Amino acid sequence: MPRVARIKSRSGIYHVILRGVNKQTIFEDDEDRTRFLNVLQRYKEISRYKFYAYSLMDNHIHLLIREMDEPIGHSIKRISSSYVYWYNMKYERCGHLFQERFRSEKVESKRYFLTVLRYIHQNPVKAGLAANVFEASWTSLNEYFGGAGLVDTEFGVSLFSGGEEKTALQRFVDYMSSPNTDECMEYLERVRLSDSEVREYLQEMGIPNKSALQRMERKKRDAVLLQLKETTGVSLRQISRVTGISKSVIQRV
Repeated sequence: MPRVARIKSRSGIYHVILRGVNKQTIFEDDEDRTRFLNVLQRYKEISRYKFYAYSLMDNHIHLLIREMDEPIGHSIKRISSSYVYWYNMKYERCGHLFQERFRSEKVESKRYFLTVLRYIHQNPVKAGLAANVFEASWTSLNEYFGGAGLVDTEFGVSLFSGGEEKTALQRFVDYMSSPNTDECMEYLERVRLSDSEVREYLQEMGIPNKSALQRMERKKRDAVLLQLKETTGVSLRQISRVTGISKSVIQRV
């Protein structure tokens, strides 16, 4: 069944989450994490993407990335395939390591860019793995103060610029370490989307109402239904209610 294309970010920037299949561990040790960062560096040179932040957790990965010469999906496929090939060789296993389709959200405003940047860097702190953002071992934060050069740091710091680089960096530090109630993509996994939110999602896909969906050619309609089924926080019963398509039809998609 063909997949519905991801909604394009006007800025080209995306917050991406890669998860282990069935939430399994994807980094057994520091060598694994180092290897993944090496893969990111290698494909940054090949795919030419801009890279603003990362956080490597035991069973998932956060990336803040801007597509350039190729679509984000192609770049993430290159990254994940290369790492999985190496991981399977090392641990004498075969099969999938990551969930089949990575999750992503658009980052189109400077304000939300900073929210996601902080959210990613504070991920280990909120998980109880570090006392503060500067003690977390496997995030990109310390690259903002001199590091390997994997991360493109200038853009993030420039958003705090008031004319002086030193002042901008201090503002950046204060913002990254400040307590907050930031809600990004993972927050959506803990809630149920409302019917109105599902309708808005359909409208973003160019489907103004349920009648338009019902009149679509079957393969295209089924591709839309599949996209809804893969959306976290949406139930089959809800899809049926919003689209007017029977639950049994949706189950067969």
